[in-house]
Amino acid sequence: MEWETVIGLEIHAQLATQSKIFSGSATAYGAAPNAQANLVDLGYPGVLPVLNGAAVRMAVKFGLAINGEIAPRSVFARKNYFYPDLPKGYQISQYELPVVGKGWLDITLEDGARKRIGITRAHLEEDAGKSLHEGVAGATAIDLNRAGTPLVEIVSEPDMRSAREAVAYMKKVHTLVRYLGICDGNMQEGSFRCDANVSVRRVGSEQFGTRAEIKNLNSFRFVEKAINYEVARQIDLLEGGGKVVQETRLYDPDKGETRSMRSKEEANDYRYFPDPDLLPLEIDAAFLDEVRATLPELPDAKSARFTAQYGLSEYDAGVLSASRELADYYEDVVKRLGGEPKLAANWVNGDLAAFLNKDNLEITDSRVGPAQLAGLVARIADNTISGKIAKEVFEAMWASGRDADAIIEEKGMRQITDTGAIERAIDEVMARSPGQLADYRAGKDKLFGYFVGQVMKATQGKANPAQVNELLKKKLAGP
Repeated sequence: MEWETVIGLEIHAQLATQSKIFSGSATAYGAAPNAQANLVDLGYPGVLPVLNGAAVRMAVKFGLAINGEIAPRSVFARKNYFYPDLPKGYQISQYELPVVGKGWLDITLEDGARKRIGITRAHLEEDAGKSLHEGVAGATAIDLNRAGTPLVEIVSEPDMRSAREAVAYMKKVHTLVRYLGICDGNMQEGSFRCDANVSVRRVGSEQFGTRAEIKNLNSFRFVEKAINYEVARQIDLLEGGGKVVQETRLYDPDKGETRSMRSKEEANDYRYFPDPDLLPLEIDAAFLDEVRATLPELPDAKSARFTAQYGLSEYDAGVLSASRELADYYEDVVKRLGGEPKLAANWVNGDLAAFLNKDNLEITDSRVGPAQLAGLVARIADNTISGKIAKEVFEAMWASGRDADAIIEEKGMRQITDTGAIERAIDEVMARSPGQLADYRAGKDKLFGYFVGQVMKATQGKANPAQVNELLKKKLAGP
């Protein structure tokens, strides 16, 4: 406990534009190698970059959503380094004057407390190509389809103190860029990834320790595992009398460890200078107002509204608002029902979520649509079926795509709410259970569950549970 972890994240979000940031090449994922790279992307002499306005709009949208400072004037710079997948010999990025300055996001910690994470900057830049090592024995293949793809790099303050805080922050950014529609967030395809800067220091120390940067983490699980491993490595090194070296490291998920990649470069190693082929980017108040008008209701605001409007717990509201599509689905169900917001939330967060997870489907691909789920919840609310029967109905709906009413009628699943029928079932159970009845009346209250189970069995699970409980208490108490 005498060591404190200090973490900052650099998140790269690929912007969902149709073309690249400085050329007209397409950005669609999965094209044949080098099929989406033109002369600008390849760095041919004499070609000139042209800034993609959609990328600027998306970066500004993000800046407004994080309460960031939008620069009225920002500058593109050349970041110079050599690598085979960087054909120009430099990357166009932003350095001293980024489009988005200081902002912040709030995250929710495991104990329910909220913590504010500062964001230093968010700048526009182009992605590099991709080096491929599989299928080319003894060589490296280069695919430049990704070269020039627009990115917004989101640099946090070193405000996180554990791997779980880092994951919570990364998830919050992931949710936000998807809400805004500026990034699809597909981590497997590399659309959303991060570099983690990790250091440790003695508790109470004001001075930061030497940091290591873990590159290209593309899953929340890897972020947590890589940071935890790196923290343990640095503490072991320091307690053994060694020193942490500032370097860039890679995470090996197969071995569950980080390993050294290269010594960490400083900004001056990249010889940044303003790109002479690009004019400064100027943003006026009218453009800001125009972009601000396109902002959707953001996750925190939606969660707060769900709590106030629908009486949901903060947990339920947080889960439902974590995805814009999920929130829309939920609200569609509630509107169709004209009420029952808590019951609808239970079903969306419960059975529906479980079936989606089991079949690895997104909410947009659900086999039970909002209208169908609303139909099922309505039958629970009006006591046509019990919650237990509803689970059977839902499973049949998921498998067949049919509506709840059709399945309930076909299978004769209507709940028994007739008091006389339930009482007759109770009388029969009591008559064939004289020993249990005597024991219950002698004080063995736990036998109440036995009688409930027997009555439900006798009615094939169709008796209304609340009525069963109420009538049983009266009957078992005796005349």
